[in-house]
Formats: sequence, C-alpha cells, structure tokens
Amino acid sequence: MKNNFRIACLTGAGISAESGIATFRGMGGMWENHSIEEVATPEGFRKNPLLVWEFYEARRKQALSCKPNKGHIGLARLQEILGEKNVCITTQNVDGLHQRAGTKNVLELHGSLWKVRCTKCQNERETFELFDDLPPKCSCGGILRPAIVWFGEPLPQDIFKNALFEARRANLYLVIGTSGVVEPAASLAKIAASEGAVVWEVNPEESALAYLCQKSFRSKAGEAMDLVIEEILKIIKE
Repeated sequence: MKNNFRIACLTGAGISAESGIATFRGMGGMWENHSIEEVATPEGFRKNPLLVWEFYEARRKQALSCKPNKGHIGLARLQEILGEKNVCITTQNVDGLHQRAGTKNVLELHGSLWKVRCTKCQNERETFELFDDLPPKCSCGGILRPAIVWFGEPLPQDIFKNALFEARRANLYLVIGTSGVVEPAASLAKIAASEGAVVWEVNPEESALAYLCQKSFRSKAGEAMDLVIEEILKIIKE
C-alpha cells in the first residue's frame, strides 16, 4: 500500500443536506420573511442582533437534531484507514457533522455553529448548549456573535492557508456536494489540479468544477461513498 498517498477533500452543502440540514439555497434567500442579508451579514447583526441570534439558534437547534450520514461517516472511515495525516477534510459547512462522524482536524472555512466570539473582548469559545437569553452575553459584558464567516467577511486566513497547503500536496482531491462556484473555496480544487492532483467529483449534478475531474460519481455522497472508498483503495494497493 502507498504510505504517502494524500487525499484532500472539499465538502459543501450537499453532503449535509442528506442529513436534513437546511441550506440558504433551499431557503430561497429568505428566512421567516427576512432576507438572508438581514441575518447573515455584519450589517444585519449591528442593526438587529436579536433577529440574527433567533436565526442562528434555529439553525443550531436543527443541527442538534440531525445526524451524520453515510457520506460523513465514509470520509471519517477513509481517514481512519489511511491515517489522519493523509486525509484532510476542508468544509464549507458549519454544522459540525464531520466531527460528529469522527473526522479529525476538519478545516472549517466558514466557521462553526458551535463557536461564539465576543464582539468586545474577542474571546472565542465552543458551546453545544442552546442559549436561554438572546442575544447572549460574554462574561465581560460584550454581546456574543456566532463565529461564522458572514457574507462580506474574509475567510480565516490560517484555516485557508492550511487548506491551500493540503490542496497543493494532495495526490487525489475530492469535491463533494458543492456547486463549485463559491470562491475562494472553489479555487482549492483548481490549485490541486494545477499541482498534479487527480480530481474526483461526487455530486448528483455537474458542478462548475466538473471540467477538472477525471472521475465523477453522479449521486449523493451517502450513496456513493462506499464505491468511492473502494476505488481509492484499489489505487493505493497498486
């Protein structure tokens, strides 16, 4: 077996939709008669932090009721088989389902529903408890905000830098459940391909990155993952 075969993966909303996680696209750009811009931008938070927190508490409550599906579980198993240092998952999702499936060191490009940051002291912490009082406050008295990358905000540079590093050294780059149109996340597969990686796509429909792919699995991640792992193991055993 090839000991230095490295796999990097970019996952998007599609893989979590199989678990019942609602997507912005599925909401049609609206949430309870409020535009997504009202509840997922810095401007919206400054204007009405209570409304924003009502939206995110609804998302957190929903995420707690959902479970990892065969797509998440398959990627965790792949990491277990090949070793943590050889399989890196970069995700555009904020639901934590990869971690709940057992995947280690997930690179969360857009933040996490389970992390909050104080707007005053900037302290960040993780919590899986729902808040009784909204908007929640920090011990310093400042208002907490979801540690999410909102529309108009830059990605966390340290996380994106690590995602770039993994893309550049990958032998195989998997694109799973993403439209491939959101930048700079979509650029990761392009960079991997430019460095010589083979690119595979797992998506029911052709994404904007399909032209890069040597192999496409036209089904949901949960349905395709067993076959994807089987194909990978064939390669590394050669």
